[in-house]
Amino acid sequence: MAIRRSSELSLDLRVERFPYHQPFRISGHVFTETALLVAELSDGEHVGRGEGAGVYYLGDDIEHMLGQATSVRGAIERGATREDLQHLLPPGGARNALDCAFWELEARQTGQPVWRLAGLDAPRALRSTLTLGADTPERMAAAAQAIDVQAPVKVKLTGDLADDVARIEAIRAARPDAWIGVDANQGYDVGTLRDLLPVLLAAGVAQLEQPLGRGCEADLDGLKRPLPFVADESALSLADTASLVGRFDMVNIKLDKCGGLTEGLAIARQAKTLGLDVMVGNMMGTSLSMAPSCLVGQLCDIVDLDGPTFLARDRVPGVQYRDGMIHCPAEVWGG
Repeated sequence: MAIRRSSELSLDLRVERFPYHQPFRISGHVFTETALLVAELSDGEHVGRGEGAGVYYLGDDIEHMLGQATSVRGAIERGATREDLQHLLPPGGARNALDCAFWELEARQTGQPVWRLAGLDAPRALRSTLTLGADTPERMAAAAQAIDVQAPVKVKLTGDLADDVARIEAIRAARPDAWIGVDANQGYDVGTLRDLLPVLLAAGVAQLEQPLGRGCEADLDGLKRPLPFVADESALSLADTASLVGRFDMVNIKLDKCGGLTEGLAIARQAKTLGLDVMVGNMMGTSLSMAPSCLVGQLCDIVDLDGPTFLARDRVPGVQYRDGMIHCPAEVWGG
């Protein structure tokens, strides 16, 4: 269902920055804040909101997002719909912010929550991973012990095999009973990956996310996958989904990659028809990003929506993390 046309829409765009508690390290990058594009779409009575964090490895930064969103402001204010938006902009953070704003505006205009408009069941709380940024093995082990013991643990690797082995072994020793998944963020090649896999199996790691660089997917052809491989950077949008079959076991959907809730739901549904499992992740946004992602999470096998836990401050009201779960009250977004 698409938002009804209106010649009275106005679009407000602004940039907001949210610093982290401490630097967050992954393979090849260190982050200290999230810069967000916030979109508010109004018909004069109702307002819909969305935010985009962009896709750092594609150059989809705050300037790029703001430029893209500004380029379609006129079309939107003249009556373009959410359906039109899918053709006006490519996947990315700008389209995500605008798409989510359209969804919430429609919910407020119709008096129906977004989940119902999207054809979903009433949303439930979701078990969500908590992520450990790459650090020394000792610090990561201590961090693993400090987080909610009921939450699954996601571990960032760097691509340095010896260091990553030490990280994995230290975290497993600290949390012997935890569900652990690891994310290589494109840090390995097929040779070093072959050396990493036995270590992951010995440590009881549940899944491996994005071991190789985007564009190197063919290197996985013929490689035995002794644990589930998850596509992240290799799976940006709906157009990538079919190509994952035979190389990956699961697709990680992020609304900033695919350009919003509209396409995120489409990917989840197509992936399931292709026999792929589905995961939902995030690009370190606030609760305003987590809320629509929680709706995608209703269709997912694995949920990784811990972005606000890294921020020095979050929006109010916001999502809540307790007992290993992410709880998203209706008033956060889309209710």
